[in-house]
Amino acid sequence: MRSPSFTIRSKSKKAGLLLLPFSFFLFSFAAAAQRVAILTPGNSDLSKVVAESLSEALSTRLKVIDSDLSQAAFDSKKPTDPFNMTAAEAKRAGAAIGCDQLIFVRAANQRRNASGRGEYYEAYAVIYVVSSRTGRLIHWALHKTEAKVPAVAAKLLNDTTPIIAAEIKIKIDAAAKAEVAEAPLSFMEEPPEANSPNAKNFVAPIPFRRIKPEYTAEAAFYEVTATVEIMVDLDAAGKVLRTEIVRWAGYGLDESVERAVRQMNWR
Repeated sequence: MRSPSFTIRSKSKKAGLLLLPFSFFLFSFAAAAQRVAILTPGNSDLSKVVAESLSEALSTRLKVIDSDLSQAAFDSKKPTDPFNMTAAEAKRAGAAIGCDQLIFVRAANQRRNASGRGEYYEAYAVIYVVSSRTGRLIHWALHKTEAKVPAVAAKLLNDTTPIIAAEIKIKIDAAAKAEVAEAPLSFMEEPPEANSPNAKNFVAPIPFRRIKPEYTAEAAFYEVTATVEIMVDLDAAGKVLRTEIVRWAGYGLDESVERAVRQMNWR
């Protein structure tokens, strides 16, 4: 895990913006017309197998863009870490592909050894569903199966793709509906440029105490290294009005950062 840094947007006596980073994308008709791109950064064999099965399962529910076209367009805007993108990077990638949602698949088959159980194999798939409109991570899930033989574990995992597809469709429909109904954000004044005249009397919000976000057990087990950034609106009294993750990581780390920020007292 990287040492924590974090990103916060805030509101001063007028209105202000501060970015802090924490280190460790008729309604019934619109829903049916959703275009998704399924991508496999890393291109492991199991990732490709799961992605192909997922594409087949989703094709009856959503418009799935050709994988080769999606990958070529994504590579033209490829971020440093596709599984730890900023909202801005996700929106650029979605625009390049021409899709409503990006679905990232990372799958692997690992040998495990447990006391009293001996050696076994765990096949797992990590799924990220990202909105191209907002760049938000709208769904993250870890699916895994176990067996004594790696091929069996992989087959059991691949057999779960219809369930994964159904779950993704529900999340996409809910997110699309929420995005259409979402009210525009209230005006927030940007913090002044350093050394500018307006910066003379500007005081950025400061926490009375900093709380380190918890590095989740799931992230630790899979040895995840990531950065989470969160935008936070604060009123003049230091009360948290709104939060939004603007660089996501999954593995419960986004929620951990949000909990830590909301527990801080601000001045």
